Amino acid sequence: MTDPDELPLAIDRDAPRPLAVQVADELRAAATDGRLRGGDRLPSSRALAIRLGVSRTVVTAAYDQLHAEGWLTGRHGSGTFLTASPASAPEHSTAIADSEISSPHYDLAPGAPCTEAIDRAAWRRAWRSASDRIPLVRKDRRGDADYRTVVAEHLLRHRGLAATSDTVVLATSGTSSAVGELAAALLRPGDVVAMEDPCYQRAVGAFRAAGVRLLPVPVDAQGLRVDLIPPDVRAVYCTPAHQFPLGARMPASRRVELIEFARRTGTLVLEDDYDGELRYDTAPLPLLAALAPDVVVHLGTTSKILTPTLGAGWLVAVPEIAHAVTAVRESTGTGPAPAGQQVVVELARHGDLARHLRRLRREMADRRSLVVAELSGRGLEVRGDDAGSHVLVPLPSAAEEDAVIAEAHRRGVLLDALGRHYLGERHHFGIPLGYSAPPRADLADAVRIAGECMTGNDRAR
Repeated sequence: MTDPDELPLAIDRDAPRPLAVQVADELRAAATDGRLRGGDRLPSSRALAIRLGVSRTVVTAAYDQLHAEGWLTGRHGSGTFLTASPASAPEHSTAIADSEISSPHYDLAPGAPCTEAIDRAAWRRAWRSASDRIPLVRKDRRGDADYRTVVAEHLLRHRGLAATSDTVVLATSGTSSAVGELAAALLRPGDVVAMEDPCYQRAVGAFRAAGVRLLPVPVDAQGLRVDLIPPDVRAVYCTPAHQFPLGARMPASRRVELIEFARRTGTLVLEDDYDGELRYDTAPLPLLAALAPDVVVHLGTTSKILTPTLGAGWLVAVPEIAHAVTAVRESTGTGPAPAGQQVVVELARHGDLARHLRRLRREMADRRSLVVAELSGRGLEVRGDDAGSHVLVPLPSAAEEDAVIAEAHRRGVLLDALGRHYLGERHHFGIPLGYSAPPRADLADAVRIAGECMTGNDRAR
């Protein structure tokens, strides 16, 4: 952004357009292209006139025109300021509409946390307590020691994964960064990783950044099709707790099948525990890492159960793998930031983390019931396990996805398309609809609008 006092304005005294019109046009263009932003204080008419070498009357006329269009506002005793957006500027209405569409009022895309469920008093207390710690001189590349202890206790209490001498807990910046670190530590460019398809695209990006080749493997109602994985892959990535984005839960038999495949072929399994803590219908199934820590790396994050503000996740693996990841961090000077980890420690120390998870599960169960009732009442099919933070509404084609998303965007609702999550040929289409991001007071309206968009033009299933 340019300093308003140094903003370059092109004035052509030989042009047929009046100077006041040129000044107004230049300022309007600066506001449109981002050189000026809402709230910027403009130079006084006298100062700008002196800088441009024109009469003060010219600048005053330009300011008056922009005031009339809604671009500027005056504050008594403070000066003239650019508004966040013009109240009335018919000739620039397209740019305004595009700006409004790019920032929808309601966010129903999957993969967001329910930050409304966070107890703000507990949140502030945790940050204050974390700030009392002595600043670090050097950070432990494995992560804050207290944080790793808290993660081990969390996994034991909430996911049934017991820390043993055979495994090591490392702090990470989140699941995607952990995937990238594992790829850098364990894989070579050109190695093949089997990836459930459709899949989590940020994990795809992390693998591809490491030069890894990805092999899409279809997903059915029970998750990853283990029988379709070739034996020569180096690793397998999956989300067994709540497959992203189709929403299936991998049953015990399929989990055993995957573990047997991994042991038979020497393949490493990366278990992304997406939505793992958000089961509210039945008890969770044993983690792959609990069944076979020798061939499974477990990945988790606080980004979905708390907020990505913390940048705190975890990785559980055998010592050789943990040491390989730590070695990469040491050699590159990288690793997760301790601040967010320390906040998680304080949340756990006061019992607020456990209370938050109980409150979150109740909240998400209520939200899912609201969403399913609204969409089913419109004749829409709703798929996905009774868990997590999103459901899937099938659609017949990619064109239908595009039409629904465009109409929802126009009406202020952000939606996602199932089709974009495929690596290979797209077999299913629809809307993976998240219900965690909006405030509860807005959720009903947001889902109603989404439902209307999906049932418009005879889209109802």
